Amino acid sequence: MCNAASRTNLSKPGWNMRGFRTNMSRGIARMLLWERTSHLMAMIVELRIADAAKDFQSNPVERLALVFGGIPGDLHAGATRKADARTPWHKRGTLIANTRQVSLVSREECAAIARALDLETLDPGLLGANLVVEGIPDLTRLSPATRLQFPSGATIFVTESNPPCRQPGRKLVALYDQPELEFGFLRKAKALRGLVGLVEREGEIRVGDAIRIIAPRG
Repeated sequence: MCNAASRTNLSKPGWNMRGFRTNMSRGIARMLLWERTSHLMAMIVELRIADAAKDFQSNPVERLALVFGGIPGDLHAGATRKADARTPWHKRGTLIANTRQVSLVSREECAAIARALDLETLDPGLLGANLVVEGIPDLTRLSPATRLQFPSGATIFVTESNPPCRQPGRKLVALYDQPELEFGFLRKAKALRGLVGLVEREGEIRVGDAIRIIAPRG
């Protein structure tokens, strides 16, 4: 039988049995979500930067600094950007927040696109990717508000999936002399093109870094 002190504690917010069961259920749900995501053996296998003075094709480097605003020197860095075809609810050219500071693709999905296009390989640099990861087969399907955290503490906040555009297709046409690849890429890369995000916490990332995947709360 509970004494007075016990009854008092159980009547406090967060201590009643109903609340205990609810909190326990939420805790179990979070644990299961952690098991499904955060324990994937994910890692960075390539890092790349697109020279802001040239075009969106990215070139390999061994390490990158993630700062508020993106990757210094990269084509897509900056706190703001101009509205374009991806944001038709704003007049083209309007200055808007840059939610596309960093681009991520997975090795597995690049291989799937290559197979669909009947190519041996697909160079992620042709996609303008900054991070190429391995161990997240369905990277593009990660939910917005997912966080990707690295050993330095650097964290990328996922804003959206990255729908295919014609620019990589044009690069493929130039490389392979196959005109059908321009629009073929648009069709075959759907739901495989990776993610974009912004830098939530600054830090350095390196090739070989493990990735902690933090699922959205709620």
